[in-house]
Amino acid sequence: MKRQRLESTVIASAGYDPATALLELEFTSGDVYQYFAVPPSVHRALVHADSVGRFFATHIRNVYPARQVR
Repeated sequence: MKRQRLESTVIASAGYDPATALLELEFTSGDVYQYFAVPPSVHRALVHADSVGRFFATHIRNVYPARQVR
C-alpha cells in the first residue's frame, strides 16, 4: 500500500484503501499497524488534522480494530 508522509512526531506516514476501508499507519518508531473499517472521512480528517497524533489518539486508536504488521 502506498503511504503518504505526514508531519507528525508520532505518525510517519498513512495509507488508505477505500475499497477495503483499510487504514495503514507507520509510526515514527517503525511499527506499522492496520486499522479496519475506517471510513474515508476519517482518513481525510487524519491527513488534514492540525495535530495528527492528537487526532489519532482521539478518533482512531481504541476505536477501530487493528493489527500490528511490523
